[in-house]
Amino acid sequence: MIIHSVFFWLKPELTDAQRAEFVAGAESLRPISSVQSLFLGTPAPIVPRPVVDGSYTFALSITFKDVAGHDAYQVDPVHRAFVDKFKPFWNKVQIYDAAN
Repeated sequence: MIIHSVFFWLKPELTDAQRAEFVAGAESLRPISSVQSLFLGTPAPIVPRPVVDGSYTFALSITFKDVAGHDAYQVDPVHRAFVDKFKPFWNKVQIYDAAN
């Protein structure tokens, strides 16, 4: 299994409509055939701790069966369209991929 975790820092000047458009765009990734599960969320309202980074705007976690599924996702036209359309919306993206 591969867990693909993507953290987005959206530009603060985005409108509510643009943020909603970003959320819809991220949800559009769900039907990609190699995606087993998809979660999109915001920082949890937990008590701040020095080891927790809650500075991101959205976190996207996608699971794949294997590396081949991850690699297929990366070149899928739906994923490429998401990146191309929404790249202007963010200041920073950080990705963590984990396998077991």
